[in-house]
Amino acid sequence: MSTSTDPAREQGLAIVRTVADLRRTVAAFRKAGQTIGLVPTMGALHEGHVSLVKGALDRGDVPVTSIFVNPTQFGPNEDFAAYPRDEQGDFDKLQAAGCRIVFAPTKDEMYPGEQLTSVIVKGVTEGLCGPLRPGHFEGVATVVSKLLLMAMPDRAFFGEKDYQQLQVIKRMVRDLSMPFEIVGMPTVREADGLAMSSRNRYMNAAERKTATGLYRALNEVAQAVRGGAACAATTAAASRALLAGGFDKVEYLTVVDAESLAPLERVAPAPARVVAAVRLGRTRLIDNIAA
Repeated sequence: MSTSTDPAREQGLAIVRTVADLRRTVAAFRKAGQTIGLVPTMGALHEGHVSLVKGALDRGDVPVTSIFVNPTQFGPNEDFAAYPRDEQGDFDKLQAAGCRIVFAPTKDEMYPGEQLTSVIVKGVTEGLCGPLRPGHFEGVATVVSKLLLMAMPDRAFFGEKDYQQLQVIKRMVRDLSMPFEIVGMPTVREADGLAMSSRNRYMNAAERKTATGLYRALNEVAQAVRGGAACAATTAAASRALLAGGFDKVEYLTVVDAESLAPLERVAPAPARVVAAVRLGRTRLIDNIAA
């Protein structure tokens, strides 16, 4: 790994901890005529994150990955303290994937002094996870806006598994006329269909086996509503089946417009999405597929 301030002349991974070093390191690549692709993460990386780095490489961008467990997007009863962290393992995965810069700041570097400014996105935050996690999307929008302005990438890459988050960020960038392209990348799944997530490691063996039912349920709902079935009745039946199959709680399972996230009664020609959040033991699982 490299800590050079001119990594455009070297191969390897440059690790930077401050905004000033990030900007200096990015500038070296820009001076060499290269474009920048930002991959914001909270660490505990898996193949889903690696696919975002590869997405940047496929577009010819220099991949810049941020690793920061953002405290402002966690509620008081959520898992900030227990959120999985493996910095050295993350660095090794990123180097193997071809990432060139990793930005791993401290909390004080990201939020120096008293913070009086935040970013609030309305509309797309008002349903689904929004009411269940008050303040979450404000924390997401604020930290992503900071990361974008710190790295000034050409593109930023986000996985579609966090579909509501992706729409929030797209809306923020559009409304604030930010000069960044937001690229949504397909969800990466385990062989049995479970969407990859850093929180999957919370599950025991029995819960992990049960978890595969979520993806099956999403596919069954999508197939039914594409065939003309009413969305509410279909998702209600699927929710009951999930509970009967061992899930502890269905926070929501619904069909929404793919851009506005407004609930749909029936799938129309406009793109739609089946979205869900469920509880299984101590793990909260979210997933979605196109309908």
